[in-house]
Amino acid sequence: MVKVFTNAKLVMADEVVDGGTLLAGSDGRILDISTTPVEVTHAIDCEGDFLIPGLIELHTDNLEKHTTPRPKTEWPPVAAVVAHDCQLAVSGITTVFDAIALGSVVETSERVRQLASMVEGITEARRQNLLRADHLIHLRCEVSYPKLKCLFDEFVRHPLLRLVSIMDHTPGQRQFVSEEQYRIYYQGKFGLSDEEMEIFTNERKRDQERYGDDHRRYVVATCKERNISLASHDDATQEHVDEALANGMSIAEFPTTVDAAKASHDAGLKVMMGGPNIVRGGSHSGNVSARELAVERVLDIVSSDYIPNSMLHAAFKLTDDQHGFNLPQAIRAVTKTPADAANLYDRGEISVGKRADLVRVRYASDLPLVKGVWRDGQRIA
Repeated sequence: MVKVFTNAKLVMADEVVDGGTLLAGSDGRILDISTTPVEVTHAIDCEGDFLIPGLIELHTDNLEKHTTPRPKTEWPPVAAVVAHDCQLAVSGITTVFDAIALGSVVETSERVRQLASMVEGITEARRQNLLRADHLIHLRCEVSYPKLKCLFDEFVRHPLLRLVSIMDHTPGQRQFVSEEQYRIYYQGKFGLSDEEMEIFTNERKRDQERYGDDHRRYVVATCKERNISLASHDDATQEHVDEALANGMSIAEFPTTVDAAKASHDAGLKVMMGGPNIVRGGSHSGNVSARELAVERVLDIVSSDYIPNSMLHAAFKLTDDQHGFNLPQAIRAVTKTPADAANLYDRGEISVGKRADLVRVRYASDLPLVKGVWRDGQRIA
């Protein structure tokens, strides 16, 4: 049956159509768009609310919170994925790349221990048709992790894998240019003494020297062979950007400096920053503010990162006088641009023939409120 959405502010790729009507066909595709409201008994009256494309999330760690809700507490994998999925759907996210870390700075990390169960949970929940959003997999590869090759070989053929990012959390560079900041973060996280922290730091540097370059080359070459999209992570310098370009990457995740963001954007990489950074007004780790990148017009994609509803909140934040994005530009940063960067050309835009992944949004008290979510024309929230 054809679904009719009317009396909506349709947020198109380049304009807002006030009072528009959208028809979604029985095949889950957008059938028609018109600029005037209609009176049909079965129509969904959007009451003047915005109707935007479903959000495309390329990088979220949110699943980890559900898999391990408290330290050393494991939740059943499928139940964890379903709970995570519900939180995404009510935030307007209709396509999600669940970011799964391959490796960590410590062998006993929950990320390492729960890796297989998270992938298993996503696979099984999707097989049983339990999920509201469309779930794909993003593998985050820690190049200094000694066992990275084995883990990568285990999961690189997974049918849901669409994106791979290259990470390097070695002290003294990228996210942790400041070794003092590195010490504060990890010493607090793992409860290390000063002596233990000194040993820990030296071991991480040794692992990077031993494995970093070899693992990077291996992952990049394998992804190129399999036509998997690649992203850099935490680039801080021109040299990092040059390396990303040489590796054939298309996305620059969370650059840590204005210079790196500008160089990435100017070279054609899509610069992605976290929604929490925009909403809060700064990075939790002391790196560059995403708002500054927005003002400089070198911000292309917004991710929810670790708070699902920050994605839509951040997009509307970008439309204030400080940042100067118009609404179509801001919504593209959470829909069309990430979809195109991940080679998902069937979604991310209100356009005839695209998937009818839609979000009804009411803007009130400086907050975007999700009033309804549809995926393939079927309501999911």
